[in-house]
Amino acid sequence: MIMDRHVLIFDYDGTIHETLRIYEPAMRDSFCWLFQQYGIKVPEISDRQIASWLGVNSIDTWRLILPDCPENIREEASDHVAAHMAKLVEQGYGKWYDGMREQLVYLKSQGYTMIVLSNCRISYKNAHWNAFAMHELFDKFYDCESFGYLPKEDIFQYIKEEFPGSYIVIGDRFSDIKCAVKNSLKSVGCLYGYGSPDELSDADILISSPKELSKAIKELTIPT
Repeated sequence: MIMDRHVLIFDYDGTIHETLRIYEPAMRDSFCWLFQQYGIKVPEISDRQIASWLGVNSIDTWRLILPDCPENIREEASDHVAAHMAKLVEQGYGKWYDGMREQLVYLKSQGYTMIVLSNCRISYKNAHWNAFAMHELFDKFYDCESFGYLPKEDIFQYIKEEFPGSYIVIGDRFSDIKCAVKNSLKSVGCLYGYGSPDELSDADILISSPKELSKAIKELTIPT
């Protein structure tokens, strides 16, 4: 068992949850809704491009998709996606990566404090918290909506007040590694997620499968 208080800060989408299986249909549905509701035709977008938006907060995503669209319509589209995804999760379409729950159960048994920090909405957080009984494993789930969509490196300032200790950030996107670098934290980059190897290049350790997670955490928490 570990003696010092190590706090593991997990990204959620692309790190724990296989999000594309609910995100892609929700986005496609929102494109149809935009055309039906406002006559706005979204340019042809590939599944790969949609996957690249995972881990980016919804405000920035819709500014990329519809840069010339009024802000209120972008917000409505974002709301539409969030509601659709929450509904899919409630219907049982959400899925954690194979082997992830076993890794989390093991890390919990070793005494780690585990929290989630995600660029998601409150409703999305609540849907997953309930669907996956996340209270059994995690001490808290931080969503960016509750902090006015601040970047993760700024939300960390609140985390360290509530959960003092030494930290490891685990994630699949640049925003996760940036959070670690900006705050001089250790990090694990998840190559199996939705980011590119280049955006994870500053991580202390890279893993190719969730099954490698506990080994990577152990390496980073061994006293030097």
